[in-house]
Amino acid sequence: KCYKSFISQRIENSAVQDDVISVLSSIGLRPEVEKLTERGYRLDALVDVNGKKIAVEVDGPFHFVGRKPAGKTILKHRQVSNLEEIRVTSVPYWEWDELGMDSGKKQMYLRLLLDLF
Repeated sequence: KCYKSFISQRIENSAVQDDVISVLSSIGLRPEVEKLTERGYRLDALVDVNGKKIAVEVDGPFHFVGRKPAGKTILKHRQVSNLEEIRVTSVPYWEWDELGMDSGKKQMYLRLLLDLF
């Protein structure tokens, strides 16, 4: 019953999340959006980079206490990394906001984040 409740949470993508997913697509990746893992975690986007699965988590203000990740965010990232064997990357909302409307900067940010060089 708990698992069913855990995986059936309502999903609402933010504008930032939609933007990140759009830019992932623009650099030639095929993000799986709101991907549900075997253990019930929902990932904002899951991409394949050179045969390795990488989660891209777009972390908004509720994922942080100040500029440090909140406990629930740390736990999710740790469990997905260790139990699901998926590398987890984070796009903090303030870093994305600092890129403004410059698509070139956004593409470079994600390429660096995902080691695409």
